[in-house]
Amino acid sequence: MDADKKRIWIRGQYVEVTDEVYRAYMQGDRKMRYFENDLKTERFVLGKEGQVVQIIPSREDSLDRLVDENAQQFSDEQESVESVVLHKLEVDRLHTALSLLTPEERALIQALFFEEKTERQYADELGVYRNAVHVRKIKVLKKLKLLLES
Repeated sequence: MDADKKRIWIRGQYVEVTDEVYRAYMQGDRKMRYFENDLKTERFVLGKEGQVVQIIPSREDSLDRLVDENAQQFSDEQESVESVVLHKLEVDRLHTALSLLTPEERALIQALFFEEKTERQYADELGVYRNAVHVRKIKVLKKLKLLLES
């Protein structure tokens, strides 16, 4: 083989190729190394005394690394305007439905859901059995559901 001939290593042996084939092969080989290594390699910028000044993360980062570093690449800490409006509308509908209940029914909902009393505690306040409070609660919740659906 002449010294000016181009050779590439294929399947354990050198193969003589033209300049055009050599350039195309080397370009493809370089591109493959770029995708396999360069994109995935983290780089460090060192200071004058050899200390790490800056870390340049790889372009292809793993989810595990982002989670480990508590990175929130696409953080959405605020609720969207749409969800705030929908929540407000639902709360308004609930208040409207609650206003249509009788005073006794509203007192039951207030005690059990807003004051977080147990059925037993509320039953003791009223001087009735806990089961009576439970049955009333079920009826009131069904009524509220019907009011909210209409």
